[in-house]
Order: sequence, then C-alpha cells, then structure tokens
Amino acid sequence: MAATTTVPRKVDRVRTKAMGGPTDQVDNNALVIAPDDITRTDPFLLMAEDWFSTPGFEWHPHRGLETVTVVLDGVLEHGDSLGHAGALEPGDVQWMTAGRGIIHRELAFRNEHAHTLQLWLNLPADKRMVDTRYQDVRQADQARVEAPGVLVRVVSGKAGTVTGPAENHWPITGLIVTLEPGSGYTPILPAADRAFAYVIEGEASIGGTTVSEGRIAWSDPTSGSDASSLELRGTDPERPTTVMLFSGKPIREPVVFGGPFVMGSRDEIEQAFLDLRRGKFGQIPRLARL
Repeated sequence: MAATTTVPRKVDRVRTKAMGGPTDQVDNNALVIAPDDITRTDPFLLMAEDWFSTPGFEWHPHRGLETVTVVLDGVLEHGDSLGHAGALEPGDVQWMTAGRGIIHRELAFRNEHAHTLQLWLNLPADKRMVDTRYQDVRQADQARVEAPGVLVRVVSGKAGTVTGPAENHWPITGLIVTLEPGSGYTPILPAADRAFAYVIEGEASIGGTTVSEGRIAWSDPTSGSDASSLELRGTDPERPTTVMLFSGKPIREPVVFGGPFVMGSRDEIEQAFLDLRRGKFGQIPRLARL
C-alpha cells in the first residue's frame, strides 16, 4: 500500500478580533469569529471572548448547535435545565450539545472574575435536534502530547497516537498548544477540514505566516490527499505562546441564526421560540449560587 501523502497547509487569511467593550453582561468582550460569512468559517459559526464578573450570562436557551467554552482565567460557574451545576477552572473546557433545547447560565464564581472563549459549532441538519448533552472536559482529563518546549492538550479528535476525551456529533479536532520561544509543533489534520489557529498569548508562525496575539489564522480545506500538516512555531522571544487550534470538515448546509438558536430555516427558528414558550426546553432550576 502506498504511503499517504501529507500536504503542507498554508494560511488563507488572518483576522484580528474585534473588541466590543463593556455591556450590561460583561466587563469587556471581543468577537474573534464573526457570523457574517458562514461559507468561509463553516463548521465554526462564531467565537466570542469575554471578561466578566457580574452579572455574567444568566439563564438563556440554545438549540441546534454545540458550544465549546474554554476557561482562560478565573472560575466559571455553570448550571442548566438538565440539573448540571458546577465550576470550571483555567484550562477546563465545557462542551455542550444544545441539540433539541437547553436553558443554561454561565457566571463568574462568587462574581469575582472569569475570562472565557466560547466557540459555536455547526451541526448537520440530521443532528440539530439530537438529545442534549453536557461534557466537562477537565484539564487533568485532557490527553497530552509533550516534547521539548511543546505541550499539546488534546480536547477533541486525535494528535498523533492520543485521542481527546470530547465526544462529537460532527468530527472536530480541538487542540490547545503551548510553545516555548523557538519551539515548533506540526499537527496532522484531515485535508478536507477547515482549520483555524487563534493566538491567545504570544506570537506564532503558522504555516509560515506570522500571527500575533489576538489574531486568528484560517486554513481552508486542501485537495489531493487524505492528510495535511500545519506548522506552528513560537516566535515570541520573551514568553511562551498559546494557540487554540481547531479543525473540522465544512457541513455546507443552510444556516439561519435566531438569537441563541441555529437552525436550517426561518420556520425552524420560529418553532424553537414556540417550543421555548411551551416549556419544551425544560424548566429553569431553582438553584442557589455555588
């Protein structure tokens, strides 16, 4: 059998997160992935970065998508209409399948401080109404790849011989990569995937393109191979560089946003609001704060 050819990926575009400032929910916020052209980001719908103390994100519904929340600093308190409640610390990840409907909240523990990234993942039409599922992917439970100057936390999918703990309705590779100055790591990704690399801290060379803190590099699907590679290298001379690298195959189906709902048509959005009013998302728990 012939060996699989691995195609080096290139960066197709780089964007800078758009700072939004304080709101009635957060102390500061930024839009890292904007939902203005899904054809260029699919299967990733949006990603927000939030800094908050009080009030945070009180009870609100979701349907038809998955959310991946990465805690960067502080402690995130959560609760939902399935009865889950707890607190996530820096490095922990919450992977929630909203599916047919959930009501949840995300708050800063003791109203002190939380700094998070929340990524919205697209789902194919036949998966939008799956059963709701909640996964705490604690840092201690994440798979790891380690080499001199390199630490890769594998949240989802595979990195080399290790597999991340998150269960997926649509295959997603999710890595948090920390690189000491001058160190490099080259993950192997499915060629059909769209990938993004968000520089959380420091500066990186991504596929030969320099990307500074707060910027996101996109690499679109490649052709002619089953596998591709994307070279990452820490180029900040003073401190480690941290990169959030996710990839997934574009779904290429209609996407309609309706506030916290993501469906395939306007009729489905209207049905979601109707189902919410009829109590089909469950009841808001009478939970005291942690």
